[in-house]
Amino acid sequence: MKTFEDIKLSKQLFNAIADLGFTQPTPIQEQAFPVIQSGTDMVGIAQTGTGKTFAYMMPLLKDLKFSKQLTPRIMVLVPTRELVLQVVAEIEKLAKYINVRVLGVYGGTNINTQKKAIAAGTDIIVATPGRLYDLALSNALRVKEIKKLVIDEVDVMLDLGFRFQLLNIFEILHERRQNIMFSATMTEDVALLINDYFKSPKTVSIAVSGTPLDNIAQTFYSVPNFYSKVNLLSHLLEDKETFHKVLVFVSNKKSADRLFNALEERYNDELCVIHSNKTQNYRIRSIRQFEAGENRVLVATDVMARGLDLDEISHVINFDTPTFPENYMHRIGRTGRAKHEGKTILFTTPAEEKYKAAIETLMDYAIPELDFPDVVPYSDQLTPEERPKIVEINNPHKAKITATRGAAFHEKSEKNSKTNQGGSYRREIAKKYKKPKTRGDKNYNKKRR
Repeated sequence: MKTFEDIKLSKQLFNAIADLGFTQPTPIQEQAFPVIQSGTDMVGIAQTGTGKTFAYMMPLLKDLKFSKQLTPRIMVLVPTRELVLQVVAEIEKLAKYINVRVLGVYGGTNINTQKKAIAAGTDIIVATPGRLYDLALSNALRVKEIKKLVIDEVDVMLDLGFRFQLLNIFEILHERRQNIMFSATMTEDVALLINDYFKSPKTVSIAVSGTPLDNIAQTFYSVPNFYSKVNLLSHLLEDKETFHKVLVFVSNKKSADRLFNALEERYNDELCVIHSNKTQNYRIRSIRQFEAGENRVLVATDVMARGLDLDEISHVINFDTPTFPENYMHRIGRTGRAKHEGKTILFTTPAEEKYKAAIETLMDYAIPELDFPDVVPYSDQLTPEERPKIVEINNPHKAKITATRGAAFHEKSEKNSKTNQGGSYRREIAKKYKKPKTRGDKNYNKKRR
């Protein structure tokens, strides 16, 4: 395994890392270093706690030359105030022997104080998206000199609703910059962001190992639709002794609420749910109740559940087949910990078969199929996403018109049957009213002279 000497750190960085007691880089640090130093855009897939902050800051600090300019040259965006403080502290540790200025800004505090700190000058700014955009709009922060943009925990950022702030920030930054993004999971929103704003990015993935864990038994059911999945899950949960602590993964917040509502009547006191639309207190309470055994079923999205450290989970049920195979590995890694035997069950619809195939390719392992229980009814009810969409070939945005059209022309009604009679019409009006219809008629005025 490589050491920090092998990746050719500067003497100042090496001494700072030695003071921290580190001797070997983590896999994400080892693989990300040459990519970031080359100047190309990079997408890093790694879980929290794998040394991501040092992974992007070591190459950036190594190449950061001393400068007296007041405007920042490196920007780091993170989703929460707590992460701003944490990242600033980590950078200061790493830059112990380097003359570099680091500033953290976030919402919920006096913006004028942060404006003064920015005016004093900084090399690296760590910020939440909303506060950074506010500072840029007020011209307190000039971002055109930023050449390195790091977006950490981007999946959490998008799930918390920061997409528009991120897009606004991209628009005001200089086009010629290096983009570095870190995420623990890949989602459709993350993929779209990469496709729109990154230039030929290099992906460095340090996900959970692709080899299926020996102590985790994997199985799957082929299920036709969402509500048939609900029926199957409800049937499985009847066995309380076997399914005594179950983590159910769904793909998004809408599916989480829909599943919770479908199961709530039958398993009300045993069920809890967490996703980013729930309040912080609600999420904390749900997690505590699940960990304490008060609730035996927790429904969660990938983003909200990935930071949870939960023990003795009997089953991980993938209610939705994840779009990205790495996310499946993150999910099943929640069970089978501390040498306990774990069990995972995957529900797959025909539309999700391609995602299951990608998972099996990643693991080089065919997940065994279980027969759908005869006692579980299939459901004909479809979600709005599952219903077939009728789209007109030549006009995809307009519903097809099936009504029979009438004739293009028809007989006029009696009141609309008048014709243009020219001068004769005026003469008829003159006879009737003894004067022209228009007082300014030239012929009428001439006659009066």
